[in-house]
Amino acid sequence: MSLVAGIWVMDLTNSASLAAMAGFCVFFPTVFGPLLGALVDRLPRRPLLIWTNLLVAASLLLLLAVRSADQVWLLYVVMLAYGISYVLLDAGEAALLPAALSDDSLGRVNGLRMSAQEGAKLLAPLIGAGLFAIVGGAGVAALAAAMLIIAAVLYRLVRAPEFRPPRQRRRIVDDTWEGIRFLLWDARLRAIVLVGALVVTMSGLTTAATFAVVDEGLGLSVAFMGVLSSAQGAGALAGGLLTGRLMEKRGEALVGMLGAVLFAVGTAARLLPWTPGVVASSVVVGVGLPWAVVAAMTAVQRQTPQDLLGRVAGTANTLVFGPMAIGIPLGAWLIAVADYRLTLVVVAVLTVIGGLLLTGRAAITRAASEDAVPGGSTTPDSAETDAHGPVEAREVG
Repeated sequence: MSLVAGIWVMDLTNSASLAAMAGFCVFFPTVFGPLLGALVDRLPRRPLLIWTNLLVAASLLLLLAVRSADQVWLLYVVMLAYGISYVLLDAGEAALLPAALSDDSLGRVNGLRMSAQEGAKLLAPLIGAGLFAIVGGAGVAALAAAMLIIAAVLYRLVRAPEFRPPRQRRRIVDDTWEGIRFLLWDARLRAIVLVGALVVTMSGLTTAATFAVVDEGLGLSVAFMGVLSSAQGAGALAGGLLTGRLMEKRGEALVGMLGAVLFAVGTAARLLPWTPGVVASSVVVGVGLPWAVVAAMTAVQRQTPQDLLGRVAGTANTLVFGPMAIGIPLGAWLIAVADYRLTLVVVAVLTVIGGLLLTGRAAITRAASEDAVPGGSTTPDSAETDAHGPVEAREVG
């Protein structure tokens, strides 16, 4: 639906800039991740997930009334609701999963979820564009609404202790700041999240350069970007299946670092004047990028107290994905003023250096915390969790 919304606007208005605004509406709410995360911490998690899906499904059905360019504003409003729902669902799921799963299985399930998402991305845009050509935007909107209703039903089947929001209310701004402060003041958690943010930002910087690789470097049609996109999706699908096991054995910091290194290697390999090599580079990038993101989000889930998890997850999402809005246009400017190869080299070098420095700091912080506590059985993270007190919960059917 995110892709079809832009196609639909283009079809109605014949304006590429207006079509791009549909994608902007989906992305823009990410900026308000900390605030929306604080809202998640004020509400029961599972009902929030259910009702968010149902309300967005209802809003999608409003698009059945769109017939002309005068009604394009309705598409923008619904895509804005879509974007808000992404932030709420990400924060809500991040908060619900630790209550539903053991700590040992959390990383593995996050990896499987990433594989499922990337697998869907290989097919969903193609199916959406094909359906738009056959039945129009209204048909795609109806199908998307049906999928969200199914998702709401599946959330109802999740068994987990229900989180009870605190009765004592403070200003939501204070709650938001508390989540930001927790993430920024925990040196190890901050380092792992910043690795994810670094890799995603660098991915945005290489977006325009990848077009230049296909056009100038390989001398192929821009349509070949579809092949590279599929190769990257296949890499993400495979990488997600391995992430959980690797995190269980080596921890989130190392997986984040490996993700950064693989992303850098794949980015540098795009300099090869050889089509199969460039395709292989996209597979490597596809493995590395999700590793860094899954490591960041799993670290947030494992190291954050339940009563702060929604706002900390929302803040982490903003840190990881927010800079993409700057990275993409900055990357486009860079290839306009310099050779695209320079952009790829700089991105690869900065990613490796930044990833190693940040994960090295995370490792030092972890070692220091384990040395400070006999046996290394209690870390500052767990002590901080205890300081917040036990989370009231009740088992639900």
